[in-house]
Amino acid sequence: MDVIGRRTLRDLLEQRAHEAPDKIGWVFEGDDRRLTQFTFAEFDAAVDRVARGLQLNGVGKGDKVALRLPNSPEMLLTWFACAKIGAVGVPTITSLSAEETEFVIGHCDAVMVVTEAEHLPVIEAVLPHCPLVRRLVVVAPPAGALPPGALAWEALAATDGAFEREPLDLRDEVQMLFTSGTTSKPKAVVLTHGNVLHAAERVARAMQLTPADRNLGGLPFFHANCQINAVLSSVMAGATVILMERFSVSRFWQQVRRHDATVTTVILPAVLLEQPPSEQDRNHRVRLAFAGTPLPARLEAEFESRFGLRLLLGYGLTEAIVDVTMSPTYAPRRSPSVGLPSVGRVVRLVDEAGADVPLGETGEVVVGGEPGVTIMKGYYKDPEATAQAIRDGWLHTGDLGRFDDHGYLHFVGRLKDMIKRGGENVAAAEVEGVLNRHDGVLEAAVVGVPDDILGEAVHAFVIPAAGEVVDAEQLKAYCAEHLAPFKIPARFEFRDELPRTSIGKVAKAKLRAELDAVSA
Repeated sequence: MDVIGRRTLRDLLEQRAHEAPDKIGWVFEGDDRRLTQFTFAEFDAAVDRVARGLQLNGVGKGDKVALRLPNSPEMLLTWFACAKIGAVGVPTITSLSAEETEFVIGHCDAVMVVTEAEHLPVIEAVLPHCPLVRRLVVVAPPAGALPPGALAWEALAATDGAFEREPLDLRDEVQMLFTSGTTSKPKAVVLTHGNVLHAAERVARAMQLTPADRNLGGLPFFHANCQINAVLSSVMAGATVILMERFSVSRFWQQVRRHDATVTTVILPAVLLEQPPSEQDRNHRVRLAFAGTPLPARLEAEFESRFGLRLLLGYGLTEAIVDVTMSPTYAPRRSPSVGLPSVGRVVRLVDEAGADVPLGETGEVVVGGEPGVTIMKGYYKDPEATAQAIRDGWLHTGDLGRFDDHGYLHFVGRLKDMIKRGGENVAAAEVEGVLNRHDGVLEAAVVGVPDDILGEAVHAFVIPAAGEVVDAEQLKAYCAEHLAPFKIPARFEFRDELPRTSIGKVAKAKLRAELDAVSA
């Protein structure tokens, strides 16, 4: 049964404005702690004004609009406005370099760029090399800071009159999200109205969201996790969206209490555990928190006990529009699994020939679905990569996993995050999993480094747990109890912290670059 039917994002937003016009549906908190909020009706009306402004400035159905903005009302209003007129929003990482920015804007064929004054130096430097861009829009430009020919976003959003309602279909493209891969350049994942609505429906059901919920999110909106887990699942359920401009470890629980959140996404849970215990730790109404970064089982239990909530674990990727598996609500969690296939998902594990692997063995995770409806439509301007990823109705994720006897998926690692040591394959995630179970380890990251004899050696970066003292020999001995000899790290490097991506994952590319620089 298709619970989405022929609906689009435009239909969903207008449905909420019609059914609960006076309910506060949107709350934004800036880094300066300034609050902005809208009822469902106010937000929908504001989106309509921006939609009209986009059309008056030459943006039509199918046009691409690059959005280099932080979490803010302007980001969400513009993104939804693009969806209303059939344009394609392209949220971009705000920390991209000039070279990366030029590639993203050029590759997606953007005709408009919307940004804020902070990012103007980078944008102005690359626009001469992006000939398709016809208009630059700047949010809240300081006096005299608006470049020639640019438009203030506030003027765009203050237009009168109704926007032109182009016919929309659930298979129409609604956005592109750039995702890093194993190649030198990121790929643009093309997603449709059907993609995001199906994902929102699945997650709303998995989290059991109701109109009474208040869902607090701190991940950046250019990441699919924030879009679905925090924003669209809430709109689907009629719940209130509470969006932070940025995640702050020191302010997180204060924000939870301030906004009376009932569900949230926990970013860097291990780091939150490192904060000094407080008598306020359980002073909140959060019943469920999606764990943005998986925890070792012992820390998972400690987190739930200390903060008095249930963690929801899962596995997903942008190409599948987030959730593939999720912790079941009415069954055991069976950590450290990443749960059971989400509602409507069909998940298999296959070998290199595409045949299902025996139960308990490791294989590539493939997800069944319809392109442009339940899995991505494809990679923009990259038919070869699309054909490699989607084969006979199956999305090949490039991730490795195994099913246990109860049907739960255990994430093993990336196909490309394998270390070739003396002819043997070592999954970095498997070694990390063992190290993370050691009482003296808060977090570990494992990478391969060149080795003259073996091809690659296993190098482990380790953050010791608070108050614990561990050394390489202790950890080698521990690994020897759980791993084959060829999987044991040859080198250990102890650190106070690890470099992170914008969504809190360990930035292994930076770790490898550091090691390359040392060996050069």
